[in-house]
Amino acid sequence: MAVADKESAKLKFIDFLEGKNLRLTSQRQAIIDTVFSTEEHFTAEQLLDWSREKDQSVSRATVYRTLPLLTESGLLQQMDLGKDYTYYDPNYCDHPHHSHIICQDCDKIVEFDDEKLEKMEEEISQKMGFSLKTQKLQISATCDQLKKLGACKNKDC
Repeated sequence: MAVADKESAKLKFIDFLEGKNLRLTSQRQAIIDTVFSTEEHFTAEQLLDWSREKDQSVSRATVYRTLPLLTESGLLQQMDLGKDYTYYDPNYCDHPHHSHIICQDCDKIVEFDDEKLEKMEEEISQKMGFSLKTQKLQISATCDQLKKLGACKNKDC
């Protein structure tokens, strides 16, 4: 996401908070600065750790209350990977029509765009009498590096 886009996303979220009569606290500011400074997919606990690097006062409760607001505002997308925790996609606002390959061995998430897939999704939607608004494709895979080498640089072992 370009710097101007990041600033635009931050301002959109601040407007969203104001529309809900919620304050922009220093903790929330640290959280949104963190969210819009990464392109990595992250969990709430990762966001907490990263946000505390900016502001030690960021609480777990504030992170867990702010994430649903970021999702509701349309600036983040929740990703259910079948784990006991949720990942968040910070690139959703920048380009909502992308897909993911998720490694079931190491949790690595790779984004990709494919014009053929986009065209096929549009054709299927039209054929069934719908207008495509969003799509979500997640491909689960296993790590070739782990199979070949017995280790993967993305896996915490």
